[in-house]
Amino acid sequence: MSGAVRVAAGVPSERAVTLKHGAGGRAMRRLIEETLTTGYDTAGESAPAWAIGLTALDDGAAIPVGDGWLVVTTDAHVIHPIVFPGGDIGRLAICGTVNDLAMMGATEPLGLTCSIILEDGFSRAELERIHRSMVAACREAGTTVVTGDTKVMGRGEIDGIAITTTGVGLTRAIVPDAGLRVGDCLVVTGTIGDHGIALMAKRHGLAADDVLCSDVAPVNGLVRAALASADGAIVAMKDPTRGGVASCLHEMAGKSSVAITIHEPVVPIRPAVRSAAELLGLDPLQIANEGKAIMGVRGGETAVARVLASLRAHPLGRDAAVIGECVPGESGRVVLDTGFGRRLVAEVDGDPLPRIC
Repeated sequence: MSGAVRVAAGVPSERAVTLKHGAGGRAMRRLIEETLTTGYDTAGESAPAWAIGLTALDDGAAIPVGDGWLVVTTDAHVIHPIVFPGGDIGRLAICGTVNDLAMMGATEPLGLTCSIILEDGFSRAELERIHRSMVAACREAGTTVVTGDTKVMGRGEIDGIAITTTGVGLTRAIVPDAGLRVGDCLVVTGTIGDHGIALMAKRHGLAADDVLCSDVAPVNGLVRAALASADGAIVAMKDPTRGGVASCLHEMAGKSSVAITIHEPVVPIRPAVRSAAELLGLDPLQIANEGKAIMGVRGGETAVARVLASLRAHPLGRDAAVIGECVPGESGRVVLDTGFGRRLVAEVDGDPLPRIC
C-alpha cells in the first residue's frame, strides 16, 4: 500500500509511537514539536501574539483578558495502577490540572472540566471511590468540576479508565517556565521522586504503602503563599512530573538560554526513596513527582529567604530547599555538583517508569 507504514509485531519503527513518546523526555518533546503543534496559528486572532500559546510548551496557555490573564490547561491521565499508595487516578486528575494552572500563576482555579472514558465491565464501586477522591481533591484545592463528558468502550478497547481534565483560572501576572536568567536561584518545594517510586513499589510489591507513598496533592495554596511572600521574585515555575527534576530543569534552562548547576547534597530525598532508587538503578532526579514545584527566584538572599520561609510554613513545603542556581554556559546544560566532583545531568529519552500519570 502506497504511503502506508507497516510495523511487524513487536518490532518498533521510527515511524511508530511508543511508550517513551508519552514519558516526558526528549522523545515526547520531539513528537509534540514535530507533529502535534504544527499547523495551529497561535499568533492569529484566537491567540494573540503576546499570549503564551501551544508552541511555548508551557504548563498551560495564557490569553490576555482586561488587565489580567486567562490561563487554560488540559491533561489526560492513564496511570497504572489506578489506585496507588497515597492516591488514585481521580485525585491525580484533579491535582495535576490544578497544579498546572498554579505553575502559570493562576492559583485560584475558576473551575475544571472532566471527561471520563470507561471500559465495559469497569467496577461501579471503583468508579464511586474514584469520584469521591476527585471531590475531596477539589475541596482541598478550593475548586470544583463544572462540566464533563462520559463514554464507555468495549472490553479490551481501553485499560479500565482514562480521565481528562481541563482547568481555567485568572491571574494578574503570568509566571512562565522560561523566565530564568543568570544569578537566579532554583528552589524545590519538597522531597523528590516520591510519586514514581511509590508507583514502582505498588507494581512490583517492593514495600508497604506507609514506607513509599505518592506526593500527589494540589499545590496551588503553597504556590499562592510563595508568590505573595516576595512580590515579583519568583520568575519561573514548573512542576517536575514526567521525566522528573532532570527533564524539568533541562526544559527551563533551554527555554531561558541559561545553564544550571545543582548541588546534590542539598537536594531533598526521603531515605526510603533513595534506597529504593538505588536498588532499582534509578536516578531520583529522573523520577516523577506529583506534588512539587521548581521555582526560579530572583532578588538575592532576602528574596530567597522570604520564599523559603513561606514554603516551609505550609504543610506541603516543609522540606523546601535551594538546590542550585543559573550560571553562564551552554544553553540548557545542567550540571550536578556532588561535593566530590561534577557530572552532567542527563535528560532521559523516556521516563524509566511509563504510565505514571
